[in-house]
Amino acid sequence: MSIRKQSDGKWLLDFYPEGKPKGKPSKRIRKTFSTKGEALAHQTYILDNIHVKPWLDGKEDRRKLRDLVIQWYDEHGVTLDDGEKRKNAMEFTCASMGEPTAHEFTSTMFSVYRKKRLSGELSRTTRVEKVSPRTVNLELAYFRAVFNELKRLGHWKNDNPLDLMRPFKSEESELIYLEGEAIKRLLEECSNSRNPNAYHVARICLATGARWSEAESLTKHQIAKNRISFFKTKGNRNRTVPISQEFYDSLPIPKKAGAVFSSCYSAFRKAVQRSEIELPDGQLSHVLRHTFASHFMMNGGNILVLQRVLGHTDIKMTMRYAHFAPDHLQEAIKLNPLEYKK
Repeated sequence: MSIRKQSDGKWLLDFYPEGKPKGKPSKRIRKTFSTKGEALAHQTYILDNIHVKPWLDGKEDRRKLRDLVIQWYDEHGVTLDDGEKRKNAMEFTCASMGEPTAHEFTSTMFSVYRKKRLSGELSRTTRVEKVSPRTVNLELAYFRAVFNELKRLGHWKNDNPLDLMRPFKSEESELIYLEGEAIKRLLEECSNSRNPNAYHVARICLATGARWSEAESLTKHQIAKNRISFFKTKGNRNRTVPISQEFYDSLPIPKKAGAVFSSCYSAFRKAVQRSEIELPDGQLSHVLRHTFASHFMMNGGNILVLQRVLGHTDIKMTMRYAHFAPDHLQEAIKLNPLEYKK
């Protein structure tokens, strides 16, 4: 029988696509799957494509999907700020799907993978089991980009296997920000941390709207008496944010050039836990940035100025904070049909 259940509960696909050999070599497929349905789907795929030979420069392309990911990274991804992060995510996906060849990789295979990611069956970390639709949408975008870029570079000559696959619709999550008492409590816990850098990095984020990684990686030459400059940012836009003399004097500026802070994100996470501040998944690193932007608008700030301070390339990103302005949509009070011309 070509598909059978094993003692560990998994299903083994074991068959010869071109029939059992009679005196001459014939390719044998042996592969395990979590469900019988997956095994049947893979067998059907193999049989449907048995006479289809994907040729590349006259030779059958036997590259693994992982090989394409690595080639993409070496020739393009290495130039991206999040290139290594993307590569690591895709290598996890390749391993989770059983290290398929590039030509075995299909939208059906990826669909099964993302279903397991959403259910928590496949997890990259122990801290987060079930991922959000936005996370698997990013993973879909990563692989699409790999095939598109390799095609542009002449390393892939077939269609993008994920071209017709649609991302999930995902609702915009509520942006959580901290009020005065929570800010005070969090900074106290940061100051009590074994890593003193957590306190200073947190204050920089609250004072400038910086991302945690931007503040944590600051070097001495980026901090001046009246400003902090951020380079190599997510939006590839350098920006400079003014600071007060008092704030500058409170920072631990080193005498020698180089990094101002050591890694302290773990200390910040523990400080948040001790502060008993509950945050939605994925908002820990940005909660201080959201807090800055929300208070900036509540205190009467200009949305265009906020866009420049945050370094957003698209005003739509900044508009998420517009409703915090004290006069936001106030015309609705006096221009509604019950009140107008009273």
